[in-house]
Amino acid sequence: MITAIVLIKTDVDAIPEVAEKISRLAGVSEVYSVTGEYDLIAMVRVREHDQLADVIPGGVNKVAGVSHTVTHVSFRTYSALDLEAAFSLGLD
Repeated sequence: MITAIVLIKTDVDAIPEVAEKISRLAGVSEVYSVTGEYDLIAMVRVREHDQLADVIPGGVNKVAGVSHTVTHVSFRTYSALDLEAAFSLGLD
């Protein structure tokens, strides 16, 4: 499981609509509205690195209202949840 954290800038007035559109993209598991330099954070989870291109530049960056993104790819997940087991069951 590959996890990417995508920091997103958008027009403040469009945050709810942009977040909703991004949350419906395949590979996006969560979208958070945050304070600070960025307006949204999207969690992207895919099986292979190549799929990140489909989701982020091919999806998130094309959503109307997204003006800038920065992507951080995690190397290791520290969690009490067994995400690999959940995804292997076919859960989104």
